Amino acid sequence: LKTGFLKWKPDYDSAATEYGKAAVAFKNAKQFDQAREACLREAEAHENNKATTTDSIVPLTIALQEMQRLPEAVQLIEKASMMYLENGTPDTAAIALERAGKLIENVSPEKAVQLYQQAASVFENEERLRQALEMLGKASRLLVRGRRLDEAALSLQKEKSIYKEIENYPTCYKKTIAQVLVHLHRNDYVAAERCVRESYSIPGFNGSEDCAALEQLLEGYDQQDQDQVSEVCNLPLFKYMDNDYAKLGLTLVVPGGGIKKKSPNAAQDKARGPAAVGSHADEEEDEYSGGLC
Repeated sequence: LKTGFLKWKPDYDSAATEYGKAAVAFKNAKQFDQAREACLREAEAHENNKATTTDSIVPLTIALQEMQRLPEAVQLIEKASMMYLENGTPDTAAIALERAGKLIENVSPEKAVQLYQQAASVFENEERLRQALEMLGKASRLLVRGRRLDEAALSLQKEKSIYKEIENYPTCYKKTIAQVLVHLHRNDYVAAERCVRESYSIPGFNGSEDCAALEQLLEGYDQQDQDQVSEVCNLPLFKYMDNDYAKLGLTLVVPGGGIKKKSPNAAQDKARGPAAVGSHADEEEDEYSGGLC
């Protein structure tokens, strides 16, 4: 980096290489503060040389991770991703954001959601829709896990729209199931019903196993039939979804304490006489089991 009479400009390229070697040596010696400093100097040398590289990011991230300074590591990776975008390498920027999301997911899920959504936007702008969907899927699951259900509903709608755009219709059906479960946990039956109704426009949805199960689920929820709702949510179609959505199904409770519908054997009870009816009413604890009278 020194200059003199015969050397007017610093050799940033060579300096970056030497700082990189120093960073690796410090990291191997578990001197993470010095490794961090060397990495930062390497990145600075690359920036002065008008070059962008991930070589300094990886050891720097490892050093900060060992030092339990994950927020700082994420902040630096975000800065690097912005540099990638400015230098015309958006794919690398999105990969950096994804890496940062994975790094902080267990520490700060809220920040991880933001990073995954940023990565998805970059991928979508580059028309790499499958990668964008992968990022959106991670964000949606984290939102559900954190009970941020309003945001999860919007994220799932975004996913479904892209799946529909690339004509992956079976996955659209699965996203519809996830949407309905999210809406019902939000106690928004109208939104859940609208979601199913709008999905009729997706080719093959009407008449599919997914559609039939959702109609049965909504019917049970509307009639406050906890047994029917639980039966539907225990179908393989629901149980073998991603864990976060499967848990929504298994914990879904209808409002009103899960009052059961009128028993199909009520007519037979009535024919057997008032005593039988009274006994059945006591068993079911349902004020309508013996008829309106």
